[in-house]
Amino acid sequence: MDKNSVVLISGCSSGIGLALAREFTSRGCRVFATARRPEAIAKLGQEAMETAILDVTDTRSIDACVADVMARAGRIDVLVNNAGYALIGPMIDLSIEDLRRQFETNVIGLMALTKAVAPFMIRKRSGLVVNMASVSGVCATPFAGAYCASKAAVNLLSTSLRIELAPFGIGVVTVQPGAIRSSFGKAAGDSIRLGDESFYKPVAAYVQARATASQENPTSAEEFVKKLVDKLFLKKIPKVIRLGRQSTSLPLVAHLPLGPFDGLMSKTFGLRTLK
Repeated sequence: MDKNSVVLISGCSSGIGLALAREFTSRGCRVFATARRPEAIAKLGQEAMETAILDVTDTRSIDACVADVMARAGRIDVLVNNAGYALIGPMIDLSIEDLRRQFETNVIGLMALTKAVAPFMIRKRSGLVVNMASVSGVCATPFAGAYCASKAAVNLLSTSLRIELAPFGIGVVTVQPGAIRSSFGKAAGDSIRLGDESFYKPVAAYVQARATASQENPTSAEEFVKKLVDKLFLKKIPKVIRLGRQSTSLPLVAHLPLGPFDGLMSKTFGLRTLK
């Protein structure tokens, strides 16, 4: 990519998405920052970027957004699939509706937007798709199983996409952030599922701690996106990018033998106390 790129980013109301929109804009790119709620990005129009409404769980919203960007800019050079959230709670405490929403947003929505943009990139034989996954998709933990599974899905579908789109000159980059400062922890805390009758009520504090774990001594969003965009501007862009605190250590933990891994997780998340 270069400084003249047209960049479409999902999930720009806060955190990584907002920081990315500002970083790309500062480098001369024409940025379309999006969010579900107009008020969440209303002020961004004053920051030399353009805005659009986008709900990745709504096909009509996706089609309208992509059509709007194409009408205004004539092309989309870079798509950043950033929209997503973390559902927190023991797996058996999550409703089927909760699970569907988690995957609908983090996985299906990502692919729906990619499907809408890809044909335009294919026709011009160039483009870059940046999928925001997570190291949580490499190293699963208790009380975040749905989120970890959704990000594991993003990791793997990005691999397939990368190989399938390469013949058309389109690159696909999988980004696996570690702990990044944002409102992510608060949103995760608000999404906790732990009923009064839950078998896991005695370890409620550990469930809460998992929700906010990414906000303990995190890498700032600004530092993260500067390093990320630096890599996206390289002539040879890495296929997988890991940045932020714990982005290299957690994948190593995931490669422990299963016995020690299970024991470490059980101890860390207080599950031994339930015996």
